[in-house]
Amino acid sequence: MHYVSTRGAAPVLDFGGAMMTGLARDGGLYVPQSVPQLAQADIAALAGLSYEDTVFRVMRPFLGDTFGEDEFRRLIADAYAGFGHAARAPMVQLGANHFLLELFHGPTLAFKDFAMQMIGQMMQAALAKSGQRITIVGATSGDTGSAAIEAFRGLSNVDVFILFPHGRVSEVQRRQMTTPVEANVHALALDGDFDDCQARVKDMFNHFAFRDTVGLAGVNSINWARVLSQVVYYFYAGVALGAPHRKVSFTVPTGNFGDIFAGYIARAMGLPIERLVIATNHNDILHRALTTGSYATNGVRPSISPSMDIQVSSNFERALFDALGRDGRAVAGLMDDLKSTGAFAIPQGALQALRDTFASGRCGEDETSATITATLAATGELLCPHSAVGVHVAQDHLSATPMITLATAHPAKFPDAVERATGIRPALPPRMADLYDRPERVTRVPNDLTALETLVLQRTGRA
Repeated sequence: MHYVSTRGAAPVLDFGGAMMTGLARDGGLYVPQSVPQLAQADIAALAGLSYEDTVFRVMRPFLGDTFGEDEFRRLIADAYAGFGHAARAPMVQLGANHFLLELFHGPTLAFKDFAMQMIGQMMQAALAKSGQRITIVGATSGDTGSAAIEAFRGLSNVDVFILFPHGRVSEVQRRQMTTPVEANVHALALDGDFDDCQARVKDMFNHFAFRDTVGLAGVNSINWARVLSQVVYYFYAGVALGAPHRKVSFTVPTGNFGDIFAGYIARAMGLPIERLVIATNHNDILHRALTTGSYATNGVRPSISPSMDIQVSSNFERALFDALGRDGRAVAGLMDDLKSTGAFAIPQGALQALRDTFASGRCGEDETSATITATLAATGELLCPHSAVGVHVAQDHLSATPMITLATAHPAKFPDAVERATGIRPALPPRMADLYDRPERVTRVPNDLTALETLVLQRTGRA
């Protein structure tokens, strides 16, 4: 199993190499050279399996010989042992042909746990074999950071630095990043927005001398292993509603495009997905790009769904790569335009290919709050603002095909927004009840590459 860069000028790697490399050295993102197919009988055989068994069958074809079968099963078991629901990803019905996939029962109450716990186990196993020490640097709009810290804190061969936009994450999200006591964890509040955090991480990866000195590794959704781990719950939910013998659709609240790109891979593997619906908040660059053909940034406006406050959606590059016939040079040209002008025009053929695969919709702030209120009244289900964005957009795409909306975070991660909409202040699970009492440890940093690299070098003892 081999992986290639979306920009066509980086070494071809196996799964282990792509996982440990993260961002390709040409600035692109790794994708499979070809997507393994699951036969209808193989998909049907997933019915009734545990989540862990589904992980094994869906992910195994992508791994090559990176992990042995028994080893991989052990990693899976360890990855999901800390989840708070036996089903891992339970599903509830919201209405006729509309279902909610609850992806918030992991250790940090967000969908990122499904991938981060898995990549944490796989990276630990790989490092144990190589004896290597790595430095993980990640950017977060709220949930990736806490999930990464939870997966890697306390490990002797990993240093973790998480950049989050100062003042632009919820208090629960911030405290999940700033209260761990382990010395290998470093929460960095950057003066800027998420796109600034993401840009500085990419700059570090593209500074090869620094990258090699600190052994830089990435766990953002630029890392293929992250996306692959998220493919699993599409199969798990789809089969529960009758796939492969009936089609299913998904609506995904997304900012960085990784979660819905996982659905794209599930579809390419053979899961009969009729519609993949992108749900955006008022930072609606993905919806505008599909509607107009112009991918043009226009600044990030803070919202009550902060994990979606993004204008540069990294994983959209993976979809563009396929839509452009896997022409790495063409992708690189568009990414150069984005970097220099903040925009690019999607070629007509590629735009049609994207529209054939994805639908989209937008949900404003008032609509988000109204959806939280209405869903609670109609179903008793309390939604976080991100999940509410998904539910609102999904309602415009309901049909005779079952629609599954991804609930990406626990409502207790955004208590202020939920309380304003419902009068109910959602409580954290008992295991997190003292979160507000724990002391915080955080460093405020400027939006400056040299300053960030100096800090990382000092704290890893490589200055």
